[in-house]
Amino acid sequence: MQIRSRSRSAFTLIELLVVIAIIAILIALLVPAVQKVREAANRTQCTNNLKQIGIACHMHHDNFMTFPSGGTGWWIPPTYLAPGLPATGSQQQGGWAFQILPFIEQTAVWKGSKGGSIAQCQINAIGATIPTYFCPSRREPQAINAGAWYGPGGTYAHGMWDYGGANLDNTGAIAYGYIGRRIAEITDGTSTTFLAGDARKDMSYLGQMQNDDNEGYTSGWDHDTLRHTSIAPMPDMRLGSGWGEYRFGSSHMGGFNMLFCDGGIRLITYSIDLNSFRALGTISYNDVPTYVIN
Repeated sequence: MQIRSRSRSAFTLIELLVVIAIIAILIALLVPAVQKVREAANRTQCTNNLKQIGIACHMHHDNFMTFPSGGTGWWIPPTYLAPGLPATGSQQQGGWAFQILPFIEQTAVWKGSKGGSIAQCQINAIGATIPTYFCPSRREPQAINAGAWYGPGGTYAHGMWDYGGANLDNTGAIAYGYIGRRIAEITDGTSTTFLAGDARKDMSYLGQMQNDDNEGYTSGWDHDTLRHTSIAPMPDMRLGSGWGEYRFGSSHMGGFNMLFCDGGIRLITYSIDLNSFRALGTISYNDVPTYVIN
């Protein structure tokens, strides 16, 4: 009589549990590695964004003999002399991030995106979302819609951004008023003076109106576009307060990116000494600070 072998048609419960446990271990090992690679790519993109901003500021200096100016108040929208004709130099009362748009390949936005009136050009510029102005570790390009407390009347988009210039008035490279700083005024040296960097946000209110994230990138002398170096930087958190406390900071691991006036980018750690941080944020502190780089 021929004896037939009995084939197995399924895993036992114990074997399934072992397989599941192995998969779970592999996932636990792989996820942090994937997150680390993704964050490295995001930080590189953020560094490139700030590099482009730095180049744009130097091109502005080449054209107008100064860095872009900081303006005098958050309530003043970009200045247009006529539809499609933004003011330049000391005539421009909009914020510094608006002034450098032509030098980051955003000339159409700078001109008001073919708006048929000065008001419509302002609305178009205010509402634009500029990819270079967003850190991918924090968010995709984003705008908020709200009634007009800044700019022309009506309800329309306000394009946000994730960076800030060094001032308000500690005093840094982005000058108060409508005449920007000349490189010759930076007596501390361009390689030891901040120009701009990652601005801290309250992550629980991201995409909503925050005290320092509501007018958007076009506003002038305001915490939306400028940050203090006289207060310690801190990482992004879910604060629930509706503001980033006017600090520099980021969603990066281990620190935040800062753009120096010579165009260099460095990752600064949160353990930086506050006196050194303040020195780096001024154009004439008469000190060469030490700072912590990750």
